Parts: sequence; C-alpha cells; structure tokens
Amino acid sequence: MDGIGDVAVGVKRGSDELLSGSMYNSPSSGLSSISDTTSNGSDSKKLRVEDRVGDAPPSRVLHIRKLPNDVSETEIIALGLPFGKVTNILTLKGKNQAFLELSTEEAAMTMVNYYSAVTPHVRSMPVYIQYSNHKELKTDNSNQSGGTLASGSNSSDGCGTPSSPVLRIIIDNMFYPVTLDVLQQIFSKFGTVMKIITFTKNNQFQALLQYNDPNSAQQAKVALDGQNIYNACCTLRIDYSKLVNLNVKYNNDKSRDYTRPELPAGDGQPPALDPSVVAALGKDSGSLLGKIPGALSPLSAAAAAAAAAGRVALSGHSGASGVLLVSNLNEEMVTPHSLFTLFGVYGDVQRVKILFNKKDSALIQMADMNQAQLAMSHLNGQKMYSKIIRVTMSKHQTVQLPRDGLDDQGLTKDFTNSPLHRFKKPGSKNFQNIFPPSATLHLSNIPQDITEEDLRVLFSNSGGTVKAFKFFQDHKMALIQMTTIEEAIQCLIDLHNYNMGNNHHLKVSFQINHLKQPERSCSQLLF
Repeated sequence: MDGIGDVAVGVKRGSDELLSGSMYNSPSSGLSSISDTTSNGSDSKKLRVEDRVGDAPPSRVLHIRKLPNDVSETEIIALGLPFGKVTNILTLKGKNQAFLELSTEEAAMTMVNYYSAVTPHVRSMPVYIQYSNHKELKTDNSNQSGGTLASGSNSSDGCGTPSSPVLRIIIDNMFYPVTLDVLQQIFSKFGTVMKIITFTKNNQFQALLQYNDPNSAQQAKVALDGQNIYNACCTLRIDYSKLVNLNVKYNNDKSRDYTRPELPAGDGQPPALDPSVVAALGKDSGSLLGKIPGALSPLSAAAAAAAAAGRVALSGHSGASGVLLVSNLNEEMVTPHSLFTLFGVYGDVQRVKILFNKKDSALIQMADMNQAQLAMSHLNGQKMYSKIIRVTMSKHQTVQLPRDGLDDQGLTKDFTNSPLHRFKKPGSKNFQNIFPPSATLHLSNIPQDITEEDLRVLFSNSGGTVKAFKFFQDHKMALIQMTTIEEAIQCLIDLHNYNMGNNHHLKVSFQINHLKQPERSCSQLLF
C-alpha cells in the first residue's frame, strides 16, 4: 500500500538512526539498513503511512506503537512469545515504535486478535498492535552472518554466536517434576526441537536439548536462562553444550528423538503424553510466561498461552463480552449449578442459562473476556456427563435473566453474588493454581478427623475409581488421583463445596499429575 517491499533490518547511518544500540542491534551484528530507492527522509514518510493504515491484510510482521521511551527489545519480544516463535525485531529509535516478526502468519493473527480485546501494556503503559504492510523483515543479502533472529547475533552474556545447536539445561529448586514433554513444550517456542536426553547428575535433574540450528538455541538461551518453569521454583540454568549432535537410542520418558518416532522404548516405559501436564506450563500464572519481562498478568497470561496453542478462535467474534456458548451437553444431567462449578474453576461465573428450546446448549457469562477465553481453552473438548462438550465464544453481550413472573423451569441462574467465586479477592492464591482438567485433584479445607479412607469412599461414590492418594500440610490438604479426567471432572462438580461437617466445606480443584500409581503398599508424590 505504501509502495515498499520487504524491510531489511539493521542500522541506518545518520541522525535518524532506526535501531537502538542494544545487544541485539549493534553495528557488528551484520544487519543492514532499510532498503529504499527514495530520499534520505523516506523513513519517516514510510512510518507515517504505516501509522495511518489500520486495515492492513494479515501479515506475520506486526507494527507496535506507543512504546515507552526506554523500552528494551526483551520487553517487546515478550509481547509475542506466548503466541509463537519471534523471528525478528526492528525498533524505531525516537519514534516509540517497533516491528515484530513472528514465524507464521497464524501466530501473528492469534496475537492481533487477542490484543484487539485485551490492551497490552509495557511498563504499565498501553501499547497498540496492528498488522504491518511489510510481509517480512529481511537481512542484507551481502552479509548474512546476522541471521533473522529476534535476539540478533550477539547474546547478552557475551558468548557471541553459538556454534552448537545443543543446550545443556539444569533445573534448580526442582520442587515439582519436570518431564521431557514439559521441556519440549517450553523450548519449541524458539525453534524445532529435534532431540532431548534427560538424566540426573550430582543430584540435579539435567537435560541435553538439540535444535535444528544454532540460532534457535541462542534465542532460547537468551529468553529462558534464569526463568522459573513453575511459580518460584524449577529454575532453568542454560549453557551451550560442547556436543553438536545427540545420539538417542530410545524414545521413552528419559530420551526422545522427534525425527525418529520408530525408535524402541528400550528399558524405560513409553512416556504417557498427558496433555494436561504439557499444557499446564502456559496456564500457571506464576509460570515461565508470567516471569518474562513485559509478559502478561495472571489470567491474561493463561488466556494468551491458550490462544497460542490454537484453542482460541483466530477469527470471528472477539468475545469481549465474556459470554460462552456451550453445546453438546447431556440435557438429562446438566444443571446451571454444575456448569457454574466446572467453569468457575477458570473464572467467576456470573450467569448461566440453559436454552429452553435446545437444552443441550447453554450460555455462560464470565466476569470478563480473559476468564471466558481461559475457560474455553481448558474445557472445549472435555467430557462432561459422558458427552464431549463444545465451548465457543458467543455473540451475546450478556445473559438475560427471565422476566419477572416468567417460569423458565430453573434453566437460568444468577451467580453474580455467589460466595463461591474463586477470583474475586485480589492476590488470591487461586490465581497461581489454574490448571487444565486432570485426573489428579487438589483437596483443601479438610477437617482433622477425616481419614484417607473417608475421602476414598466419598470420591468413589461419585462414580469413579481412586488410583492414588496423598495427605500433606498436616492433613489439611490432599491430592487424589482418579482413573480418568472425566471421573475427576465429575468428582469436582459433585464435591466442590461439599459439607464435611462442622462447617468445613471441601474445596476441590484440578492439579498437575503429581501422584503415581501405588508401588507395593503405598502411594507417594513424585517429588
């Protein structure tokens, strides 16, 4: 539209320098100036044209405006990380603007759609994101050594350009288990993960991880070194390995070659690819995404990660109203209260309406759009009362209550003032414990006189089978593992807020699978 082709990233000499002198954009990085065939003042003209364009077609290059004066490239990159790999960045010094290139157009669409409803902030200042007219940020063909990295060619630790695509990873403060699949989920944000080998050395969990190219390894190291996988624990310590290739013999829970799925499992057991464990990384408000500078706040970080995983619609309604449409419900079993309890795990449900003429569908109004997206990302495709439910954003802005005097058979309920809302209290620990549906449930507010057998019987009576159980916190809390996620969902619906006597109401929520099946006579935590 502005007559400009692809943009070449780099330093433009002169007073109107395009790139800041950060670690990513030094003259030695080998990146060239923006190519143009017009006069020297064309940069600002291009920018003004771009600034006027609000309806540019989708592009994997995004234009970010209204940035703080001293914003770092790490903070800008953090805006895009929840949605996919950031492959390049161009900051416009003195103009408070930047171009951010993602690896795919789909990732860019997800990012734009998400931020169209949730205004992104950098250092508490709102910033604005739109598609760029440019389709790619290119490096100069005459000097390719800079590559097309978001982090440029020089890393912040002075290591220079890495020669190895293999990273050595040490996990400090490992209070929760870190699986091979969890590592793959985190590190695949920065490139194609080819192989992973995990092992224990000097009483520390370690891993070797191989990318398909050294640049991806460098980008991952810059972004992830020192970050926590889970809230305040499981800290990543990352260095380059001297190895350039990993020799993986088995595909199991200790090693994996993603390029050779035919490899045998060997002596280890084939890994159970539990999606709830893998998906939990991006959902925990205190997890890795929430720790990256400039990243999102608790619930919005989870919703962004869900969007990045492709579980939030890339187009259509923005869902700014926070109203969900749930379909394929078991109309013989479902009630407004059961929907309130299940969807209330991911936000404060305001109103529920089961449709009068289509009782296998319901409208659920959450407190805001963030919570609606979070609930949709976790619950779409889950089984409730033996039926796989479908959760989408609704066109409705609110859920209407029935008119006075109109009997709707109890199909509509107003929960606005419910004392069971989990997220009303600012700073609540519930923000740090948002997990996808899992076969493992976290129980709290347990009376002292309640035994393990009491709880096993209680949960078994909900129609499930208890596989494992563990008390902790002086018997005030427990983890209980059911056979399937569907059973756990049913137990949560039936037993959350269950009166255990003496005004002790049981609190039930989903948890990452920390329990394993009993070995001999007892169950135990993995950590």
